[in-house]
Amino acid sequence: MGKTRSAPTLNDVAKAAGVSTATVSRCLNAPERVIEATRQRVMQAVESLGYTPNYAAQVMAARRSFTIGAIIPTMDNAIFARGLQEFQNQLRESGYTLLVSSSAYDPEMEREQIRTLVARGADGLLLIGHARNPEIYQYLERHQVPSMVAWSYDPTATRPSVGFSNTEAMGELAQKVISAGHRRIAMISGRTLGNDRAQSRVDGVRRAMGEYGLDANALTLIETDYEIEKGAEAFEQLMTLTPRPTVVMCGNDVLAAGALREAGRLGINVPEQVSVTGFDDIELAEIVSPALTTVHVPHREMGRKAAIELMAMVEGSSEGRSVCIKTRLVNRCSLAGPPRQQLP
Repeated sequence: MGKTRSAPTLNDVAKAAGVSTATVSRCLNAPERVIEATRQRVMQAVESLGYTPNYAAQVMAARRSFTIGAIIPTMDNAIFARGLQEFQNQLRESGYTLLVSSSAYDPEMEREQIRTLVARGADGLLLIGHARNPEIYQYLERHQVPSMVAWSYDPTATRPSVGFSNTEAMGELAQKVISAGHRRIAMISGRTLGNDRAQSRVDGVRRAMGEYGLDANALTLIETDYEIEKGAEAFEQLMTLTPRPTVVMCGNDVLAAGALREAGRLGINVPEQVSVTGFDDIELAEIVSPALTTVHVPHREMGRKAAIELMAMVEGSSEGRSVCIKTRLVNRCSLAGPPRQQLP
């Protein structure tokens, strides 16, 4: 029987490249700190020898797994994709690996996923929104696992957050809608129970109505799941009302795309007969017809800054700093003034 070949070591790579083991380590973990010629020589040795770093040993030495967990509500649409991609890019530059789970907007599932990620040694967690049982945060504190909230900014919350004010962002859009002359306002929202982002967007519309002297309780509201089909069903329901709304504000661009699709099926012209707005400014907002007036959320900036702040917490250089990300209105073609025959 032939001898079993042992796996190549860091020393083997250093000898093959003619450098120290410290230089090899820097090439693997902080390549920007090594001159290009040396780095290429080391990486050629790594490739030719088939060397794989012993991450288990690194974890034991550093007492960290260099793993960050993120639990998002859904993977069914692109709302979280941009932010998570930039979040991962930033983590990768610092040697961290990202593990992603989806809770399907189920608080109990999220609780299980948090416990699983902690059990697997995650150094920190990215969570979406503030609305959850306080005992979850107590659990994370007992296990000394830092957590950061994203997609929502609340300076009064005890948990640090990197995000934006959903109330102010949707309120700004509602102000534009009301300034255009709309008084019969309807909204298709995501389900607000356990979802502070959805609730805050509804609050933003109602607050703007109050500021303009309108009855905030007169807002026609339908809550549904974040799906194109559900947006279409809700829009159809709204169009049966008498008098029907002159504008339908949607909790995100996915719901708005469903509303536009149903408007086309019903032969209702947008925005001449009814206006439709979205929220998030994902790629879909530009390619639907008519293109959506919406709120642009800088997801990539949010993901990058969330990673920076969470890593600082994990590494002990920060106790957690909240960062407010600014949104902006994007004016496209789906919003106009109300039809003349429907003006009050």
